[in-house]
Amino acid sequence: MHIAIAGNIGVGKTTLASLLAKHYNWETNYEDVDDNPYLDDFYRDMKAWAFNLQIFFLHSRLKQIMSIHDSGKNVIQDRTMYEDAYIFAPNLHSMDLMATRDFETYFSLFRQVEQLLQPPDLLIYLKASIPSLVKRIQTKGREYENTIRIDYLESLNRRYDTWAKSYDLGKMLVIDTDSINFIENPADLNKIINKIDAELFGLF
Repeated sequence: MHIAIAGNIGVGKTTLASLLAKHYNWETNYEDVDDNPYLDDFYRDMKAWAFNLQIFFLHSRLKQIMSIHDSGKNVIQDRTMYEDAYIFAPNLHSMDLMATRDFETYFSLFRQVEQLLQPPDLLIYLKASIPSLVKRIQTKGREYENTIRIDYLESLNRRYDTWAKSYDLGKMLVIDTDSINFIENPADLNKIINKIDAELFGLF
């Protein structure tokens, strides 16, 4: 079984992945952030490093998904390859932060990779308003994330909503995190777990 968690920067993907892994006793597959050699440079100069960053993420997520499938274990994945291709890369291109030829090269490579892989059994899309995202980013305290522009987050949010409406590769569960606190409130976490059980196992 493969659950993937999608959502904007700071929405709580990693935290929810950890909580769900503990509940189900499943393994987790986290986004390769701390070991990413391009992130600091990217947030300092997005235009110069956008293509490098997206290629790194594509390679990283390809390795992650292949590892998930090869393991035969139940896994919860933090962020998906689809977000890179349908949200982050197009957003960088539309903001003139990635050249057209670089975007076309990246997306062509993604489409080739996509044909080789199976989508997750359930995709969880975590939503949040910009004020909520900013507050959570500041709480995390990652230096490179504190330089993220508001208009960048707003653009990503719009693209996430558009992508979620058109997602047709499998089951998707949309959770608005503005109205719940699954980190501090066990009842809110249980609501999410019940929804997941209903989607995967037909319970509740």
